[in-house]
Amino acid sequence: MSESADTAEQPNPHAESVLKLAAAMQKATLQFGGVVALVAAITFTVLYGTSGLLGSVVGSAVAIVSALGTTAMMRKTANLPVSFMMVVALGGYAVKIMIVFGVMFALRGVDALHTESLAFTMLAVILVAAFAEFRAFKNTKIPTLIIESK
Repeated sequence: MSESADTAEQPNPHAESVLKLAAAMQKATLQFGGVVALVAAITFTVLYGTSGLLGSVVGSAVAIVSALGTTAMMRKTANLPVSFMMVVALGGYAVKIMIVFGVMFALRGVDALHTESLAFTMLAVILVAAFAEFRAFKNTKIPTLIIESK
């Protein structure tokens, strides 16, 4: 019994690195994504008025929630075995894409939203969030295996 108690108390080093990376990715996504969302909201308000603002705000919200879904999946699956975590990640991305398409499909008929403002803001925020996540991965000090091919 003492062996199982000892193993239960030992921290999972893989989970620790995943949680550390998730925190760094979330912080970077909110910082960079928030700046892009603000710039887009100002730009599309000047160009298209209230409908541009509303489209930009909705596009930003959908994109940021989608990007934060990645870190939420990482936090929820951090203690799972690595192989199962990858299955959940791939399935989670597929579900996330379907949800984003469903939201966009539902919003296509809303006249108060400027369509191009929504689309371009969402595209910009998603691209910047992906860059921010990559940058966070690169700058976070976690054990990483890089195999050099010859």
